[in-house]
Amino acid sequence: MTIVEAPPGITGGVDTHLEVHVAAALDPLGRLIGSESFTTDAKGYRELLEWLRSFGDVTKVGVEGTGSYGAGLARFLRRQGVHVVEVTRPNRQARRNSGKSDALDAIEAARAALSGKASGHAKTRDGAAEAIRALVVAKRSARQARVKALVQMRHLVVSAPDELHQRCKGLSVAALIDEAVSMRPDRSPDPVTAATKSSLSSLAKRIRFLSAELASLDEKIAALVAAAAPELLALFGLGPDTAASLLVAAGDNPERLHSEAAWARLCGVAPIPADSGKVRGHNRLHAGGDRQANSALWRIVMVRIAHDPETRAYFERRVKEGRTKRDVIRILKRYVAREVYRHLPRG
Repeated sequence: MTIVEAPPGITGGVDTHLEVHVAAALDPLGRLIGSESFTTDAKGYRELLEWLRSFGDVTKVGVEGTGSYGAGLARFLRRQGVHVVEVTRPNRQARRNSGKSDALDAIEAARAALSGKASGHAKTRDGAAEAIRALVVAKRSARQARVKALVQMRHLVVSAPDELHQRCKGLSVAALIDEAVSMRPDRSPDPVTAATKSSLSSLAKRIRFLSAELASLDEKIAALVAAAAPELLALFGLGPDTAASLLVAAGDNPERLHSEAAWARLCGVAPIPADSGKVRGHNRLHAGGDRQANSALWRIVMVRIAHDPETRAYFERRVKEGRTKRDVIRILKRYVAREVYRHLPRG
């Protein structure tokens, strides 16, 4: 519904969902021109952009959830030459004060983009980093399923009938899987023993399948990482897994990270001032950012402390000076983030 006629220069905002996106249009003064709903498919994306352009030249569009429900729309808008701004959801206090509706969320997204409150460039999700992310999702799922199956096997062995319990007790993971695969449930007259053997055999075969799947995914991820960022792999302590986590965090357009400080913030290793009251000159740990990238930096630091003499000497010296181990690790993570930033692929 049109409220006022808009002068040239339109800012859009989109509240994204699985089936329907709700868009709002603002004029340069932040006045609402209108809001409308569109389907989440190619036809809906075209109609949304045509609707925005019907009010004038579109300068930018703030999109919520560019990494999930809004990923397809963000890709489409960028291909059409529209500047896409990544918008976080409205804060809870604002929602309590103003109410909650898709139209209101779309308006807030547009206002955040217009005011500059939201200024982050969305990930393009159209290159090697997105391909790596897709494989990492499958790998993480397969690894979790494999661990769960192994735990279930161990639990079954603990509660198994005595003969079967003694047969499997104390075996290594590989030996337990081999033993379980060779079991023949139909040869056991006791129904509990037969059922336990059948379950152990099924879980063991599942683990073998998942292990083969993990090996295949590892090869694919390593090949993509080596092609996308060979300089990153050359750094001490970085393997394909840690490099993959960092590349996924950076995205396919790392130029959107305007500085290494912004990259450190994204990775959750930027110190946050905590000067208040009697506390002076204290920095607390930043608990935000991409937790997978933060974990990757932690692993790199741990490897360097264990195997790099220079890093180990620095760590020990700072601890002797009175720093806590946690503080020194934070400092080292910040240093590694700075080093990694210099080697991120640039277009």
